[in-house]
Amino acid sequence: MRGLTHKRVLITGGASGIGAATAARFLEEGSRVCILDRDARSCDSIRRQLPQIEAIIADVTDLMQVEAAFAGAVRAMEGVDVLINNAGISIRHKFLDITPQEWDRVLAVNLTGVFYVAQTAARHMMRRAHDPNSPNPCGGVILQTASTNGIMGYPYYADYNATKAAVIELTRSMALELAPAIRVCAVAPGYVLTPMQRAEYTGAMLDQVNRKIPLRRHAQPEEVAGLFAYLASDDAAYATGHVYTLDGGEIAGGLASR
Repeated sequence: MRGLTHKRVLITGGASGIGAATAARFLEEGSRVCILDRDARSCDSIRRQLPQIEAIIADVTDLMQVEAAFAGAVRAMEGVDVLINNAGISIRHKFLDITPQEWDRVLAVNLTGVFYVAQTAARHMMRRAHDPNSPNPCGGVILQTASTNGIMGYPYYADYNATKAAVIELTRSMALELAPAIRVCAVAPGYVLTPMQRAEYTGAMLDQVNRKIPLRRHAQPEEVAGLFAYLASDDAAYATGHVYTLDGGEIAGGLASR
């Protein structure tokens, strides 16, 4: 991808799954990478796998931790050009069984946390864009992890679905307000074979899902990482305000195709 060499990339939820694959992809592109994750053990593991990265332990639901972590990333990389706003959780359960505590937790991570990190990054990028002495006045790129769950209805994930739909609208609103200095897009993966997915689905359930997807398989995290790399690159310089779906054709035909 053009323009990713030496770019300074911050990835939330970067210690596993899509986040870890995205960190590896940006390193391959010659970028500098810092991850932010609340799981200290996973941070230690990815440091061993990818010793070039910086890893900061923080919880995106805590604004003070977010601001401190972002400041740490700026110190480590001398700025942030690209934010991959990826941290998220899900709990598979029926709508009638969702507790207030579970609802609050999913919204705190998947929506409030996304807002905290996005706003912190946007303020940093806007200051740089309007600084006449800045060596890189272009601002930056913010990419957010949505989901096909935010586009279509899915059972057993009402709280998760609500947050991902909200992330899509947050992305569109940010893109309008932050242009032309900052590009903002969302990536909406379908089913991705991540540790979070494996924890919630049995082998039989995974097979059942695969039979409904036109390409007959889950995505690999590396495939989502490739889309993030493209959208962050100069090849996507005209891309902002939109959601890019990567789902193997899952939602292309709707109910009639199943």
